[in-house]
Amino acid sequence: MWGDPGTPADSFYQVRPESAGDVPKTKFRIKGGKTLSVRKWQAAFSPEGYLDIGRILSRVQRGGIHPLIRGEVWEFLLGCYDPQSTFDEREQIRERRRGRYAVLKEECRQMFPLVGSGRFITAPIINEDGEPIQDPIVLLEANPDGEQASDPQAKGASHSSAMVKDVDKKIIQWKLALHQIGLDVVRTDRTLVFYEKQENLAKLWDILAVYAWVDKDIGYCQGMSDLCSPVLILLKDEADAFWCFEHLMRRMRGNFRCTERSIGVEAQLNNLASITQVIDPKLHQHLETLGGGNYLFAFRMLMVLFRREFSFGDSLYLWEMMWALEYDPDLFSMYKDMDSVADKVGGSKGKAKSIRQCGKYEREKMKNGAKNAAAPLPISVFLVASVLKDKSTELLTEARGLDDVVKILNDMTGNLDAKKACSGAMKLHKKYLKKAKKT
Repeated sequence: MWGDPGTPADSFYQVRPESAGDVPKTKFRIKGGKTLSVRKWQAAFSPEGYLDIGRILSRVQRGGIHPLIRGEVWEFLLGCYDPQSTFDEREQIRERRRGRYAVLKEECRQMFPLVGSGRFITAPIINEDGEPIQDPIVLLEANPDGEQASDPQAKGASHSSAMVKDVDKKIIQWKLALHQIGLDVVRTDRTLVFYEKQENLAKLWDILAVYAWVDKDIGYCQGMSDLCSPVLILLKDEADAFWCFEHLMRRMRGNFRCTERSIGVEAQLNNLASITQVIDPKLHQHLETLGGGNYLFAFRMLMVLFRREFSFGDSLYLWEMMWALEYDPDLFSMYKDMDSVADKVGGSKGKAKSIRQCGKYEREKMKNGAKNAAAPLPISVFLVASVLKDKSTELLTEARGLDDVVKILNDMTGNLDAKKACSGAMKLHKKYLKKAKKT
């Protein structure tokens, strides 16, 4: 029916009754003929399992993904699987990865037996010298029922038996992060019914703890739980969720890389400043006058991809539209080549890349030669620039200090439209490229 408002998707991500009044309503609607449906998704595969990714991208860009298939579609959008692989090849890859995750998780359990126990910690277990901290909170979290430990690997005794001084710097660094992961886990998406269950909180902690061990260069940083949580909710299987999150982090990890002199997201903030200076020089000058020329007020938007500015459902809708717009069919083969534990089955078939298989934003980059640039700008930077552009009048007339800028941007929470934001980012990208060429 023309003008059909669509079906609300909130029922797929149930909110705790006591939090219902504090959570913005999701604007995303499941619309026939626009949203990628279960039927359309299944029809996009050949009998062998080859996926017509071009058909999928246009549908996702137009109306998002039905919640029932969101997780499996995300695995393709994030480069976990090659569209030109078969059902059997993907199943082999999945089983290989699940086995690899089990090995990594066991490595972590050997270092700290609470990993995989269904419990987690929120207080430090060692100091920076590797000396154990006998914190009563940790002892209680390790053995909440006060039971005698018949199995030292599973009960509270597992914690005390592991309380020996660590000397390996990598292990110390990892253990120092475990309680921060726990603190973030209990704060992440706490309004959702999904996280009423201790086992789901523990799974999120396990995934992040294993990731912090695998990626020793970055480790764990605050904000990662906001990126991981939706993946776990959608994929259910812990190992599958881990690898999907790991692929998402390949796109995002540069934002979390910090040194004594800089933060990883700083490069994107600098790009945001350059874009705003070209698109809206008056606003850029005003922000500089207020002392916000470093654009740190946009830090959170870029670090966790607008998780705070949108409802849970709308942030998922925004992410999948972004990934569909940016989709590069070479993604799987690029990740496979750089992966030290690369899958040995079902790789890319080496076919020439078709522009039809690329997302709309990726096609624009190819047309403008940005593919050869040292660091092509992600669409997320233009999303933030688009939001600032929309708020330009308000920022110019009402912001008299950085606190006002932050307040104006915080007031957007729950009021943004994901599809309009993506559309605005695409328009701004074109406008920026035209203006940048003239300068």
